[in-house]
Amino acid sequence: MLILASLIAFIDRQVVAIVVGPMKQDLGVGDTEIGWLYGVFALFYAVAAIPIATMADKKSRKHIIAIGIFLWSLLTIACGLTRSYWQIFFARIGVGVGEATLSPSTTSLIGDYFPRKDIPLALSIFATGPIIGTGIAFVIGGFVLDMVEHANPMVLPFFGALKPWQQTFIYVGLPGMFLAAFFLLLKEPARRPSMSPDTGTSDTAQLIAFYKDNARTITFHHLGFVSLVLTGYAFVFWSITFFVRVHDVPAAEASQVFGWIFIVFGPMGPLLIAYLAKKLTDRGYQDANMTAGMIGGILTIPTVLLIQLAPTATWAFIFYAPALLAVNSPFGIAAGALPVITPPHLRARVAAIYMLTGASGMMFGPPLAGAFNEYIFPGDDGIRYSMITMTCFFGILGIVFLWFSRKPYAESMKKAALWAED
Repeated sequence: MLILASLIAFIDRQVVAIVVGPMKQDLGVGDTEIGWLYGVFALFYAVAAIPIATMADKKSRKHIIAIGIFLWSLLTIACGLTRSYWQIFFARIGVGVGEATLSPSTTSLIGDYFPRKDIPLALSIFATGPIIGTGIAFVIGGFVLDMVEHANPMVLPFFGALKPWQQTFIYVGLPGMFLAAFFLLLKEPARRPSMSPDTGTSDTAQLIAFYKDNARTITFHHLGFVSLVLTGYAFVFWSITFFVRVHDVPAAEASQVFGWIFIVFGPMGPLLIAYLAKKLTDRGYQDANMTAGMIGGILTIPTVLLIQLAPTATWAFIFYAPALLAVNSPFGIAAGALPVITPPHLRARVAAIYMLTGASGMMFGPPLAGAFNEYIFPGDDGIRYSMITMTCFFGILGIVFLWFSRKPYAESMKKAALWAED
């Protein structure tokens, strides 16, 4: 159920990337403004996660998620009923707030469902939901866009005739309205008691103390994975536009082919990296989670560069297979590396704080690449040079930070072993 919810969340999140062309034409905006439709989503997704996580550490997590699914689905449908750029801009804020319920609540739930040693792998399996959801978003979005482009216009009372890109938002937003009700049937696990030393202080004071005690670990973890997240979101968001501009592939066709590649190869990345981390952990490497994430970053750079240098669309699609495996590989271990060093009663809030920093990658990746497209590398072919620049700079940055995270993370793992539950 959690994977299904994340799958639907990413369908609703990524649909903007499929309809860039017709949205730009109808709304009269450029690449940068379109990129900010993802950026503003990410900002409110991260900011809202903090108070939501505080509730998730104390209240019913399944009810929080159910309300969130209903909200983000309703606001996705609202995106299809908008008439101006600013209307869809504010609707995307609501989508971000709704989706902010899922990750902190899921981290808390999985922390109570599984033994500590299995949490990184469990969260990496959960991370396949967003990845598959992204692929399905492109497949279904491309199919729906192609369908509505050749169908009679949808006419609604009060809203009038809706363009194909507007109808696409409505169709992908509807399933979540029904899924929200099913979450009320979930059985919520009993919360694990905190095994950390009882200092008699408030949860907030303990949270601050945790960050002070693990400052170097958290800093390098966040900076490293945020850099890789920024690279990944910029790359995925502009992929369909890359095929349209560089290889003259229609958006609907490119979206469907890209989506299927994403569905097949995207989930392999986090599972393989989590499996590698588990094997390294079993051999006694305390820095296994950081080392595995760094390896995923190393694989990302050459695989993305191959796509930009591909002579034809066919070769580009072929190279997307290893690239999507590599680009997605650090996502699960980034989240999974934190609960194993965090006391159970603080896990949702620690996850939310990582979301707040990690969302800067979502927030700035697509619009920054859009600005490169417009101002640094103008012209249809410029998008490939934007991707080369973004991937090399932020990819290398992420690898360096994760390299420096290994020693402090190993120390955090040793400290957590003194109080951690089995």
